Amino acid sequence: MDGLTLFIQQVFNGLRVGSVYALIALGYTMVYGIIRLINFAHGDFIMVGAYTLFFTVPLMISHGMPAWLSVFAAIAVCATTGVLVEKLAYKPVRKRGNNMSALITAIAMSLFLENMAQTLFGANPKQVITIFNLPNLLGFNGNTLVTILIGVSIMVGLTLFVKHTKTGQAMRAVSEDKKASLLMGINVNRTITITFAIGSGLAAIASLMYIVQYNQVTNLMGYMLGLKAFVAAVLGGIGSIPGAMLGGLLIGLVESLSKAYSSTLTGGIITSAFSDAIVFGILIIVLLVKPTGLIGEKTGEKV
Repeated sequence: MDGLTLFIQQVFNGLRVGSVYALIALGYTMVYGIIRLINFAHGDFIMVGAYTLFFTVPLMISHGMPAWLSVFAAIAVCATTGVLVEKLAYKPVRKRGNNMSALITAIAMSLFLENMAQTLFGANPKQVITIFNLPNLLGFNGNTLVTILIGVSIMVGLTLFVKHTKTGQAMRAVSEDKKASLLMGINVNRTITITFAIGSGLAAIASLMYIVQYNQVTNLMGYMLGLKAFVAAVLGGIGSIPGAMLGGLLIGLVESLSKAYSSTLTGGIITSAFSDAIVFGILIIVLLVKPTGLIGEKTGEKV
């Protein structure tokens, strides 16, 4: 494989995995924009969606339906999980606690979901039946192109939703000032619930995109995905929808290129784990140089 072909291939691989990170980062950024909470359990919603796909894909196939329809079941389960987590864990802490207690609660919910999944399904990886396998298009992997297209389409749709719908306007109002929103007649709790439902639903779509590429589910799969998506959200500017998309794609590109070239240049001496160090090193640099992210702002609309 010549250098140019390798580079192009890795760019598309980076955009593919970056689209998954971007979708997860969008969930982070929506919740942060509304209640200023880093929902560390969000990565585990992907795990919930992936296990849902593991059980529903064979069911869809056995009834003669397309396997990808199972994503709607995953969206429903993830959205319900997100709303329950918000109602049972985050809402009480929001009323009585502070930012630190809310953060600890989010970490505790992440551990709870991971250990519950291990108790129910075991720690061994489970293989998911192939959902779809598209042919190459214009010389590029069809699954990769569809993954990128889905990610961009959702970002555009979410941006239009937030800017041009009544619910989206309520989200922006709550993001700016909860007390003023109450005076304007906005149901703040309902708006927060809708935000969690949408963000968790995006995690289900991210789980589909991940499963299409890797066909494997584990109880800890959301841990590293969530951390890298958090880095992506911070890199782009947490609270910014375009920033989440940009950050996700950039992190995906950095990870893919660093894995390919560090292994190639060193003859495999430097493993792919080196790319994780680079990704988290980027987080440190961004926080030092531009804490608001590439296109984030200190003030203004956050959702």
